[in-house]
Amino acid sequence: MTEILKTIELIEDKRQEKKVRHKLLDIVVIVLFAKLANADDWEEVEIFAKSNEEFLRQYIGLENGIPSHDTMQRVMGSIAPEYMQGVYNKWHELVNSNEGETLKKIICIDGKTMRGNQSNGQKANHIVSAWCDMDGFCLGQKKVEEKSNEITAIPQLLDAIQIKGSVITVDAMGTQTEIVEKIKQKHADYTLAVKENQKNLYREISEYFEDVELLKEIKCNNGYRITKEKSHSQIETREYYQCSKIGWMQEKSRWKGIKSIGMICKTTEQSGKQVTRRYYISSLPLNVELFARTVREHWSVEVMHWHLDVTFKEDANTTLDKTAAQNLNIINKWCLSILKLFDVGKKLSLRKKRYCISMNARKYLEQILSL
Repeated sequence: MTEILKTIELIEDKRQEKKVRHKLLDIVVIVLFAKLANADDWEEVEIFAKSNEEFLRQYIGLENGIPSHDTMQRVMGSIAPEYMQGVYNKWHELVNSNEGETLKKIICIDGKTMRGNQSNGQKANHIVSAWCDMDGFCLGQKKVEEKSNEITAIPQLLDAIQIKGSVITVDAMGTQTEIVEKIKQKHADYTLAVKENQKNLYREISEYFEDVELLKEIKCNNGYRITKEKSHSQIETREYYQCSKIGWMQEKSRWKGIKSIGMICKTTEQSGKQVTRRYYISSLPLNVELFARTVREHWSVEVMHWHLDVTFKEDANTTLDKTAAQNLNIINKWCLSILKLFDVGKKLSLRKKRYCISMNARKYLEQILSL
C-alpha cells in the first residue's frame, strides 16, 4: 500500500494550490476503497467515506474531513487517464506472480460503450481495452474520439502497451491490414476473426473449409481439436480446425506474417441442432491447442465488460464528465483485478465479494491491502 500511495502522489494535480482543500491522493484512495466496498455512484462513495472515516485516516490525511461527492467527481475529472492507468499498472507490477510463466500470453482487445455517460449533444465514452485473462489485468485502454472508431483507436492502444511475444486477439471489426502491420511491427502474433467486412478474405476461407475431404485431411495432420461441454442447459460441441497450407490464398499477401487460417464449428444441442461457423486468420504456425486457446480466451474481454455492467453497474452510472467517467472505468477494472485475487474464505461471485466488503470494510480492506 505504501508503494501505491507513493505512485498516486506522483499524479499531476492541475488544481490551483491555494484553493485545494482535499488532496488528490485522499480522493483517489477513497474512490478505490469505496468501489471495492459496493459503492456504485458518487453519493454512495461519500456515504462510504463518512461511515469509515476513522479507518481511512490510517492511510490518508483527510486534513479537512471527507470531501463532498461533487468535489470527488470534479477532482477525478481533472486527472489525465494515462496517470490513473499508470497507477493501476504499478499495482499489477507489485502483485504479479507470473514471472517465468511458460504459457504464451494472450491479449484480448475489444471496445465497450459507457451508456450512462451519454448526454444531449454528446456521445457516450467508447473505451477500447487490452485485457489479459491470464493475469486478470487490463494492460491499457484508449477512448475512441467522437468522430472516429475502434479501427483508429486500436493501433494507438497497441503503441501504448507492451505486447512483444504475446498473441493479440481482436474481433472482426479490428481485422484490418494496418492493425496487423502494427502487431507484427511490435513483435507480437495475432489471431483475428474474419467476417464479411473483409468480403474477399471471408469468401476464400469459408469456401475452403466447405471441402469435407479437406477437413478429414486436417484431422490427420494434427490440425483438429474437439471439446464438448454443458452450458446453459445445453450441450455445446466445438470443433477447431487449423491449416497452415495457405499458399493458394489470393489475399495472403495483404496480411503481414499470416501463417495459418482456422475455423470453429460450434454445434449446440437442445431441442434440436444448431451449427455456427467462425473463421480466423493467424500469424501462429500449426498448433491447434494454442489456436483454440486464443479463440476461447478472447471471450474473457467480453466477460470483463459484463462485470463492469453487472458487478459495478457501469452503464447505470450517469457521470457526464468524460474524463471522470474514464478514470472511474479504470478504477472499476482495478477493483475487478483485486476482487479476482481476494479470497473471503468461500466461493463467492465478485458482486457478493463487494457486498461482503461493504458489511465489514475495515476487516476485508485490511486483508486486501496485505495481498
